[in-house]
Amino acid sequence: MCTIGCYAKNKFWSRAVFQAVKLFSVRRFMLALVSVLALSAVSAFAEMKVASLDVLRAISDSEEAKTLFTTVQQELQSDQDALAALQVEIASLRERLTKDSEILSDAERRRLVNDIESKQADLQFQANKLRKEFNDRQQEIISQIVPKLDAVLKDLVEIEGYDFILNKNQQTVLYVNTKHDITRKVTEKLNEKQ
Repeated sequence: MCTIGCYAKNKFWSRAVFQAVKLFSVRRFMLALVSVLALSAVSAFAEMKVASLDVLRAISDSEEAKTLFTTVQQELQSDQDALAALQVEIASLRERLTKDSEILSDAERRRLVNDIESKQADLQFQANKLRKEFNDRQQEIISQIVPKLDAVLKDLVEIEGYDFILNKNQQTVLYVNTKHDITRKVTEKLNEKQ
């Protein structure tokens, strides 16, 4: 049986076969190296513990946040009622304008249109003001609970051994299996910290 050395003595085979064997050996080595690296990466990734968290839902589902949001809602209810009354008044004026447009004088029609436009502008202003007030109060509630959330996350990372916790609200993760969602755990821990 002839080995590589035997073919090396034959001028025809020596160079071509030797280079082919050398190339084949390099390819096998590279394939083996890539396989080992891929398997080690998979095993390293398999050892990582990853979870997802819907931060806003965890906060808003906590008992403290529900209580605070209810309080804010009650405090702003009179402003909401005033907006609803203003909307009813505007609708009534518009109905009167369309219903009585034939019998109204031009001056009365202009006065009614101006009154509707003025009330519409006031409604828009008051609605924006109320929306801003609600958003500001909501941010206050969230910022009040965030330190507790951070403490809960720190505890969960230590207890559960998570390597990564991804925020579901951020659009950076395309898919997360629900078995990795720890939102309910975080909410329960937030409720315990009250």
